Formats: sequence, C-alpha cells, structure tokens
Amino acid sequence: MRFGIFVPQGWRLDLVGIDPAEQWSVMRDLARRADANPDWESIWVYDHFHTVPVPTEEATHEAWTLMSAFAASTERVRLGQMCTAMAYRNPAYLAKVAATVDHVSAGRVEMGIGAGWYEHEWRAYGYGFPPAGERLGRLREGVEIFRQAWSTGAATLDGKYYQVNGAIVRPLPIQEGGIPLWIAGGGEKVTLRIAAQYAQYTNFAGEPEQFAHKSELLRGHCAEVGTDFDAITRSSNFNVAIGATEAEVEDRLAALAARLTPFVGADNAQQQVNDMLRGTAAVGTPEQVVENLSRVRGLGLGYAILNFPEAAYDTSGMELFEREVIPALR
Repeated sequence: MRFGIFVPQGWRLDLVGIDPAEQWSVMRDLARRADANPDWESIWVYDHFHTVPVPTEEATHEAWTLMSAFAASTERVRLGQMCTAMAYRNPAYLAKVAATVDHVSAGRVEMGIGAGWYEHEWRAYGYGFPPAGERLGRLREGVEIFRQAWSTGAATLDGKYYQVNGAIVRPLPIQEGGIPLWIAGGGEKVTLRIAAQYAQYTNFAGEPEQFAHKSELLRGHCAEVGTDFDAITRSSNFNVAIGATEAEVEDRLAALAARLTPFVGADNAQQQVNDMLRGTAAVGTPEQVVENLSRVRGLGLGYAILNFPEAAYDTSGMELFEREVIPALR
C-alpha cells in the first residue's frame, strides 16, 4: 500500500486559532516534514473555498496556489488535490496552470479532478449550481481538454459546455504522457465510467462494502470501454484518530470537537466528529487501524490518503501512524 497525507489548509477548520499570517509557515513545515519522510509518497489539499461543516469566516487557502508554493518548497513528495472541481476554472486554463506547476516541481504534480458538490460555495462564487448531469458533462469534456493539451501542446473542443479553439499549452508537462489523472467520486453510471476511460487512479469510499461494490462497477466499465482495470490504482481517503489506547482515541476525538465548537456550535462540532471519524477505518489503536485497512487492502486498495485533523497543532498521531501502522501495511 502507498500513502499520501493531507496538509491542513483551513477547509476542515484545521487551522483555527493560528494567526492567518502564520498559517503558511505551518502548512509549509508540515509539507516539508512529509517530504523528508519516505513513508509519504504524496501531500494533498482540498479544492474548496468555504469551510465545513458550515461556512465560516475562517481561512480556507486556495488549492492550486498551494500546489505552486509546495512545488517550490519541497523536493521529493508528489503534489495532489482531492479533488479539483472542474467547473471552478476553465479547463484549458487549468491545464496550463498544472503544466506550469509540473515544471516548478520538476514533474511531481498529480491531477485530482471531480465534478464538484459543495453547493454553498458554488453559488457564493457565482457559478450557479447546475444539475449533476451538467457537472459530470463538464468533467468529461474537461478531461478530454487535459489529454489534448498535455499530449499535443494545444486543445480544441467544440463541446456542449466548453469550447476551446487551438488553446496553446506550452511547455508541455515534464511528466511523459502528461500529468496523472485521479478521477474522484463514486458515481456509478457516469463518474466511474469516466474513470475507466481516462484515469490512472480512482478515489472513492474506503469502507469495505462500498469499496468492493464500486470496484466491481469500475471493473465492468473498464470491460465496456476496453481499458485495463488492473492498471488503475484505486485509492481512498481516511480521517485518522489514532491512540495507543482506546481512551487516547476518545481524548483525540473530544479535543477535535472542543476545537470546532467555538466556530460551528457544539451540535455541529459533534456531528462533524461522528460523520468524519467515529466508527471509520482509521480510528482506533494501531492494531485496530492495521486490521481495518488490511481488510480494504485485501479488496484492492492500493493507495491510502490520510487526514490527521489535529496536524497543525499536534503531530503525535502522525508519528504513531508512521511508527506502527505504515510498516505493517507497506
């Protein structure tokens, strides 16, 4: 199994209490920490503008700006977004941005891409909130623009949603064949079919039953479009609360709820903890987490991307995971 780690950027209220002027230093230092530890193959951020579980005035730093900054301040670790919302940026422009970051990073960029879902920020930023069919249509057309841009240096598409005519994207990305595509989302009829056709990686639910179900659907789509199911690496995201004992795990969950409460209220804070963490695969003692993740690995999980909600304040959970979980699963 391969491992990536999220760098806190504010979206999950994971930088609250830190002066905004100091937040970049916190993010940069955590990125460099991962860069120095070969256990971590990649670092990730979310492509969102407004915080969850509810919008607040707390900082949420922009994903592709961070990609460029991380590219210049790290040397080894790969750089991803989970996941870029296609409709937030013109895809020809985004192909250009990503190619530039690939040069800054010496060929370390991944493209995590999806249809987008957070209605509040869509509407607030003036994008409207088109129905799922349109969002998925934009995803498909945008991915085709990426492929053209990164393979030929230009893109032309007279699509239903995007029209580009000889959009030049030079220089090409450093990575041969273009930037790897992670198609994120588990939509059974459309998203997984797009993934089967275009993706080198997928990203969908990591709970065993769901993971197995989505994997079989992906296999079926691959057979229909004529691609190799086994060539696609399947990934999932996991929120982590780990402790040497179950009591320590509960302390970590309580600390997260307490940190969120002043910003979203006690009920929302507790709901966030329950929805994000409690009862999920990466919550527990090291032995429990290894057992849970081993089960999903047995179903074909090849890449786990971990979010430690307290990372900006306390790295002890990361250290325990690095020490006792990763060696058991690698």
